[in-house]
Amino acid sequence: MSEVRLSGVTAGYGVEAVLEDIDLTVPEGTTTAVLGGSGSGKTTLLRVVAGFLRPRSGTIVVGGRTVAGPGVSVPPERRGVGYVRQDGGLFPHLSVAGNITFGLPWPRNRHHDRVLELLELVGLPAAMAERRPDQLSGGQQQRVALARALAPRPALILLDEPFSSLDTALRTTTREATARALRATGSTAILVTHDQDEALSFADEVAILAHGRFRQVDRPRTVYREPVDAEVAAFLGDAVMMAGSAADGRVACLLGSLPFQGPVLQGDVEVMIRPEQITLTLPGAGQVDAVVHSVAYFGHDAAVELDLVDDASHRVRARVLGMDTPAPGEHVGVSVAGPVRAFGREVFAATPSPSVARRRART
Repeated sequence: MSEVRLSGVTAGYGVEAVLEDIDLTVPEGTTTAVLGGSGSGKTTLLRVVAGFLRPRSGTIVVGGRTVAGPGVSVPPERRGVGYVRQDGGLFPHLSVAGNITFGLPWPRNRHHDRVLELLELVGLPAAMAERRPDQLSGGQQQRVALARALAPRPALILLDEPFSSLDTALRTTTREATARALRATGSTAILVTHDQDEALSFADEVAILAHGRFRQVDRPRTVYREPVDAEVAAFLGDAVMMAGSAADGRVACLLGSLPFQGPVLQGDVEVMIRPEQITLTLPGAGQVDAVVHSVAYFGHDAAVELDLVDDASHRVRARVLGMDTPAPGEHVGVSVAGPVRAFGREVFAATPSPSVARRRART
């Protein structure tokens, strides 16, 4: 399997660009999750890499071979790229074995051992080889789709929101099986998703795509704990944002004087606190006092909305263990664990490319 590099890629439809001068490197044998909202350009990115859409500028290199660039446009079937769609896209008239071997050389019946190898790899029993897709669950269909994509030993696997149509339990088990299969084969993969938990738990790196550009590409822990700006902080995971004032490595805000991460800043800043950093104590025992406004209970944990006693107009949100859930109306103390993140007040103002700005102006 092989490294993938996109350099200065611009692409779109008609006269408008969806992706603007983007760079991305996916190291060999790793998975990068491209995370973005609707209209951010995720699907366009996959189409360009797969060869279904030709970029207007820039180059795409897969395994040391340029597959798109000035004067170069390798057709999809010759790029060595496997594609797993959201719905699996299995051929209903073919058996599981027939689907898996569809892209392999004739005669396909000589690939029996490869079928069994791949079924074991994706966690399906050999007895399923002769079943039809309509005899499989949604999760099983997605595993067969992955096996089909892996069968020709491609240089790159593209995963187009492959778990989004599955229920919660199936999504988790299918995602885990997919991750194991990719690791076992040493595959290089790009996953596009709008599911933040999926991106953080599945990939080696997370690339935040917004307004046709990458805002940050880094390890999941770094992107979550050290977002580059307030927009990324608010987009990736839950975040409590408030104004503050920075001096000497600490920031003063409604929740007290707190240590902060990030560049050395002085004066007015934007403060980001993750809800799981906010801990609840007995009244008077925390840095500030608050009243529980509401509770959203999820079993394993709960989201608690809090009105600050000294500033009831500002509501903050904490994440607590399900067994420690307070009741609405209860008085609590509020403290913040660990350093927070601070940004200069010149917060990234969602500066889209001119073509993206024109498209938004019409909607």
